Amino acid sequence: MGIRGNDRQIDNIEFNVADIQRSKAFYGAVFSWTFTDFGPTYCEFTDGRLTGGFTTGEPVRPGGPLVILYGEDLAATQERVEKAGGTVSKAVFAFPGGRRFQFRDLDGYELAVWSAE
Repeated sequence: MGIRGNDRQIDNIEFNVADIQRSKAFYGAVFSWTFTDFGPTYCEFTDGRLTGGFTTGEPVRPGGPLVILYGEDLAATQERVEKAGGTVSKAVFAFPGGRRFQFRDLDGYELAVWSAE
């Protein structure tokens, strides 16, 4: 008992995208993610804690679960999202525990960024 591992924890998030290079540029510019290419149709990303992938092996599927990222400075993060071509879908709003906004990336995926302040 008490052994901790990765069981029942989010391990990976995969986005079907239209253009891997475009997605790398967007998420690199906005969140400073790093990338490892695994051939022409798959690229792994990491934010330093969680990994995921971009793939062109399936059609783009906007929607799905809402991925929520943390951002210490919401205004600066929103500015980076918009500068990189993303669009805000829900303006900053307060909720118990902080504030957040939601945006759509270049392929239409909706994500959120929250801050405790």
